Amino acid sequence: MEIIKYQENENLDAALRDGEPFLAVISFDGSRAIIGHVDECMEHHILLAKAGLPASDIDRYFRVVFDRDGADWTFVCPSDYRNIDEKTRRITRFYKDGFTVISEFLAALGLLVEIRIPRRYGRHIMPMTEG
Repeated sequence: MEIIKYQENENLDAALRDGEPFLAVISFDGSRAIIGHVDECMEHHILLAKAGLPASDIDRYFRVVFDRDGADWTFVCPSDYRNIDEKTRRITRFYKDGFTVISEFLAALGLLVEIRIPRRYGRHIMPMTEG
């Protein structure tokens, strides 16, 4: 996995060690991730833009906010994810793929931490639990 560290003023490696919060966008196939300090980038689409990529490509990435204590996954499954039409199957595949790719990303940074889906994104997971 290629990890691109976007930075303006700060040494990101030192900030990671110090437990500072970061944003990450990770390609669905796990080939590339871009990280930036949350104070510099504020939101995932801004991180993409600052890294020179179209902010409108946000739905092509898993989105995470993390530090050395854990990772919060912004769980929003695109309606065209893997071209799976059926919503429950699509969200289930997104869930499984996300945990795999995000875990690999965090491990590549030396972080073996919990991945959480904040409650506010729970409505996106509900189709998996219905039926």
